[in-house]
Amino acid sequence: MFLKNFLKFMLRVVSVSLLLPALAQAAMTIDIVGSGANQIPIAVLQFRDESGLKQPITPVIGADLARSGLFKLVDASGVKPQHEPGDIDYAQWRARTADAVVIGSVIPQADGRYEVRFRLMDAARQTQLAGFSYSASAAQLRLTAHKIADVIYEKLIGEKGAFATRIAYVVRLPGKRFALHVADADGYGPQTILSSNEPIISPTWSPDGTRLAYVSFEQRKPVVYVQSVVTGARQAVANFFGSNSAPAWSPDGRRLAVVLSKDGGSQMNIINADGSGQPQRIASSSSIDTEPNFSPDGSAILFTSDRGGSPQIYRIAISGGQPQRMTFEGTYNVSPRHSPDGKSFTFIQRNGGRFNVAVQDFASRQVQVLTEGGVDESPSFAPNGRMILYASEVRGRGILAAVSSDGRVKQRFTEDAGDIREPAWGPIVSQ
Repeated sequence: MFLKNFLKFMLRVVSVSLLLPALAQAAMTIDIVGSGANQIPIAVLQFRDESGLKQPITPVIGADLARSGLFKLVDASGVKPQHEPGDIDYAQWRARTADAVVIGSVIPQADGRYEVRFRLMDAARQTQLAGFSYSASAAQLRLTAHKIADVIYEKLIGEKGAFATRIAYVVRLPGKRFALHVADADGYGPQTILSSNEPIISPTWSPDGTRLAYVSFEQRKPVVYVQSVVTGARQAVANFFGSNSAPAWSPDGRRLAVVLSKDGGSQMNIINADGSGQPQRIASSSSIDTEPNFSPDGSAILFTSDRGGSPQIYRIAISGGQPQRMTFEGTYNVSPRHSPDGKSFTFIQRNGGRFNVAVQDFASRQVQVLTEGGVDESPSFAPNGRMILYASEVRGRGILAAVSSDGRVKQRFTEDAGDIREPAWGPIVSQ
């Protein structure tokens, strides 16, 4: 019964047909509820010469900071232009309660590119906290704005920002077609990586952010593929007899944990990410073991199993040994994902008839339920650990949502294109 219900839970979306990435026109709308315990008041002033750009810089920076829930945008209306440190009226900004001020300029270059300069100023000390210059094409201006927001976030919060990262998700389109999309972390600029009449599930990013592993049903059974998000080239890396599912990358990007049924049952194996060699069994069990997820140091795997009679989360060392049960609250806990620092994990917990995102601390075993939705699934940590992206449902339609790891900030991503499921948040990469 668990297998039937579990597969139904996992196979709710999917599909596949190889195409070069094509830019989709739809963008998501983000609704934000809640805020951090202490918000930093910050003024983001319009950059010099950005008003004529098709993609202005400062609205993106402001939106990034606001949706984190950790910043309060200070009203900048009615102030004279301020683009250089000498232009800033610090008394004016202190009167408006701003702790920090962002200024900058966009300078057209002879080759058609732009030089984007920005400075982050401390309004109280009247000193510069950060300043950078970026060279960007017109198509890169939005990414440049995300990078600036990341610098501001890191300087004022003390940890890396994740605004310049990407997300992947599956969309069920009208006509029983499906598409695997990649978009900016704010849902902007979705690209179709794959599209088809047959299911695709479980997309997951390689640690370097250049590849996606996923499960496709185009061969009328689940097969694990690895695909480049740069070139579109892909390869079937697990196509054994029976079911091949639930890929998870090792931290070094060289291996995948997958779930295979070739030897009977549902068993976790390690394979090479290029499809070479033979699978290596992680553990032997007569139960259903699935949804593996590597620890950040690669030494252990979290997974879902019904070996105790109901679906619960377990941990096993890569070197083998006896699995350790991790969840004890409730009779249904699935889809574990390590936090980037390895100190906790997120998962889906059933509470009554509702499925919610929860997080559990490894040291204390304390569990915190973060959401109140009815059908939440597929949680995925942001690479800085601050937010958790997941799929939810509103009036029977799949949407993306996110919640801060402390439960204070909640976001809802809506798109007109179709039914959205199976999200995965990509890594922070050097660009």
